[in-house]
Order: sequence, then C-alpha cells, then structure tokens
Amino acid sequence: MISVELARSLRDAGLRWHPDTGDRFVIDKPGIDEDVYTVSEMTVERHDHPTGTILGFNGTTEWALDSVTAEESLWLPREDQLRELLGPAFVGLTRTTAPASGAVYTVTARIDGAERSFAAADPAIAYGEALSAYITAALD
Repeated sequence: MISVELARSLRDAGLRWHPDTGDRFVIDKPGIDEDVYTVSEMTVERHDHPTGTILGFNGTTEWALDSVTAEESLWLPREDQLRELLGPAFVGLTRTTAPASGAVYTVTARIDGAERSFAAADPAIAYGEALSAYITAALD
C-alpha cells in the first residue's frame, strides 16, 4: 500500500478521485490520517450530491463520525488502480532480489518519450512514483 505522503503528492500533482466500492482512503487531517477506511456498502457508503461526494459512515466505525466530504479524504490507490492510471505510459514491471535488501520492484514507464524506471520494495509505491512523474510531466 502506498503511503499517505505519496498519496498527497499524487493528489497535488493532479490525480482526482471518484470514490468507488473497494477504494481505500484516510481522513486528510492531522492526527486522524492513520486509520485507513474502505468504501463499501456496509460501512462507508458513497453519496453523490450536486455539491459534491459525501462518504457516509454507517455506524460501525470506532468513533463518532457521520460523514466526510471526498475533499476531506485522501485516496490511497491500490497497485492495480495505479497501473491502470499509467495507461499507455506503462512499459513493464520487473522484480529482482538482492541478498541484503530482498525484493525490489521496478516499474518502467514512458514519460515525455523516454523510458524511466522507478524502484521500490513495494510494487504499489513504484507504480505511485511513476504515476506522479507521469502526471507532473503531462501538466508541464
């Protein structure tokens, strides 16, 4: 799973979230951004209104919270979502093993016509870093 910091950098780069069942998120406020929630019809339900999307908590959470806006939430995209968002820029994913550090996953993406590599111990983080670079390059 990607970190809150990487999720913020993706959002700040321009990634927009349209909450869907199965999406993970945190409440983007200091002191309460450690609990990860999942949008589901049982506990956290998406309610679309003309003024925006509200994430409603259905009484099963550990603390009293009725709802938050999508803007107050921070999406933590899954590995498959990050790969899909890379779209045609995605070239490949490789896994190598080093005795001292264990597995390293490298995502290769074509950004501004050149192949770039992004390595991390978690493939989701490598995908997230590649997507951040891709979005940033596309908006420059």
